[in-house]
Amino acid sequence: MDQIVQPVAATASVRTRTVTWEDPLVSARAGANLSGIEYLRAVADGKLPPPPIALLLGFDLEEVAEGRVVFSAETGEHQYNPIGVVHGGLAATLLDSAMGCAVHSLLPQGRGYTTLEIKVNYVRAIKHDSGPLRAVGTVVHMGGKTATAEARLLDSEGRLCAHGTTTCMLFGTHAL
Repeated sequence: MDQIVQPVAATASVRTRTVTWEDPLVSARAGANLSGIEYLRAVADGKLPPPPIALLLGFDLEEVAEGRVVFSAETGEHQYNPIGVVHGGLAATLLDSAMGCAVHSLLPQGRGYTTLEIKVNYVRAIKHDSGPLRAVGTVVHMGGKTATAEARLLDSEGRLCAHGTTTCMLFGTHAL
């Protein structure tokens, strides 16, 4: 026999979240005139606004070095999936950002990248009180056409939550 699921009525427990951001193309255009590490440091230092995805998901670029970056993120119930833990997409996005930006940190002015593939291993559930999370990305190989990187996602106690690898395609930038 089929069951009919009734929607939950709006109650006092309903929450809202508002996100505001600046035009992302302004930063992208400014970044076209900087090396990768200069661009990332400008974002980390607040001289250029963060990309909208960082504001939407609540993560910050904490550290920038050649071939290494660290992102941090607070966790909250607004990131929960239907089974009551933070959605794995947050972990994947943090890992992708850390790995891609580690590659970006080694690019000279006029070069860009995009993720060709990403592999994520989830090893620990992330909950609303797991944060702040830290995603540490490092370059493994920097070639002329492709680069590879790896990252680890740690909870507030330094426990591994997920780790990943990526391959990025490198290219010359185009006008934005």
